[in-house]
Amino acid sequence: GEDSIYHMMARLRSASAYDAESDRDSALSVLQELAKTYPDNGTVLVRLADTLRAGENWEAAIKAYDEAFDKLGGAATEDWTLYYTRGIALERAKKWERAESDFLAALDLAPEQPYVMNYLGYSWVEQGLNLKEAQTLIERAVQQRPDDGYIVDSLGWVLYRTGQHKEAVPHLERAVQLRPGDAVINDHLGDAYWQVGRQREAVYQWRRSLEMDPDPTLAAELERKLRDGRVPETGEHSSGNG
Repeated sequence: GEDSIYHMMARLRSASAYDAESDRDSALSVLQELAKTYPDNGTVLVRLADTLRAGENWEAAIKAYDEAFDKLGGAATEDWTLYYTRGIALERAKKWERAESDFLAALDLAPEQPYVMNYLGYSWVEQGLNLKEAQTLIERAVQQRPDDGYIVDSLGWVLYRTGQHKEAVPHLERAVQLRPGDAVINDHLGDAYWQVGRQREAVYQWRRSLEMDPDPTLAAELERKLRDGRVPETGEHSSGNG
């Protein structure tokens, strides 16, 4: 009952149970109900925002994060994870200035956090910004997470995007070994193979990527590369794993 001191925690755990069963709609229903019952509780709003972000409902997630920051006050400004997760939602919603500000705030609070360094560095690379600084951040992230396929992919990709194609190949090959089922990473390796003259292997990687149910933008790009036999120029690439 709502008069019990255990009510909010029980409902939060109910939402977690729904999430564990891949029933995000039910989880959201519980969390939205809780947000109405406890409108000033920042913890509930964070959980709601995280769930909306996981469902790629970027705008609603941003609104919930903003409300959580407002309710949590000073506690929120000392939590790097809140800046990081809101930054992801903002970046995916193409609100880059706010996203970058959040990532930098997260990095200021946690200067050696590998996931923040990787996401910020990769985002810079995708936009052709601060490439040297991006490479430094990603290299530091790889030192801490050498077996994380996404982070290893980011290192290979920044080398690729700065014209270091030969140097990129071994990192992207290792990323594919670590994350063999990721369409973006396989696509990146294909591009690197093409640039170093290994066209047959490039075509193989692009075909593999296309079989992995990529998002529509990447699927269209893969089909074009297989049809035209060329990699895109800098700036034509679709967004990657982050």
